[in-house]
Amino acid sequence: MREKRRRALITSTAVIGILGLAAVAGVLAANADGGRSDSEGPVIAPRGATGEGQLAIPVGRDTAKSTLTIWEDFRCPACRQFEKDFRRTIHELTGEGQLKAEYHLVTLIDHNLGGSGSLRAGNAAACAQQAGRFPQYHDVLFQNQPEESRDDYGDNATLIRLAGKVPGLVTPAFSKCVQGGTHDSLVAKSYQTFRDHRFPGTPTVLLNGTNVFGDDQPPFTPQKLRAMVEEAART
Repeated sequence: MREKRRRALITSTAVIGILGLAAVAGVLAANADGGRSDSEGPVIAPRGATGEGQLAIPVGRDTAKSTLTIWEDFRCPACRQFEKDFRRTIHELTGEGQLKAEYHLVTLIDHNLGGSGSLRAGNAAACAQQAGRFPQYHDVLFQNQPEESRDDYGDNATLIRLAGKVPGLVTPAFSKCVQGGTHDSLVAKSYQTFRDHRFPGTPTVLLNGTNVFGDDQPPFTPQKLRAMVEEAART
């Protein structure tokens, strides 16, 4: 298994909001792995999952005219940076009803570096969706992401402890879901779909089906995202 070229990554300049692409370690090629599955068995989708095979976790209103499709790995440093830079704008646009975000869970780092943290965190995030608290837990996982080489998220106890940062999330049902790997097959199928699309790496971000983020794309900023979404809402 070899590592392909790492992806350039945006870094935020806060107030003026102009972001540049910068190289960040930890973005690995999507197709470096041999294609093994994380889990066998039927896909168990959490409440509200949507899309083909019910593999997408939606945030926002179905009536929104724009859809942001995000393929992410909870162990991926570039995904963490994307979330740091875009989180506020995405929350604002989904809250305003102008944007629907669809999250697809990927286990890229597990497959390239070993471990199970991508899978375990992806399952826990799906468990949080079942409990109606996916957005909050999603943010907690990225805000507390360990170093890429450390597989801290491979420990279910760590994932449950972090869930304590989300009011009302830790319940016997949630803990059972996390510890039992209820949605492992969903995460595995989502990763296989990611590979089938031959996306270059994580994060992969599509706005209304068009790839808008990456080292082969023009610079994409939160301001540009808002402008594109507002333009689509006027048409």
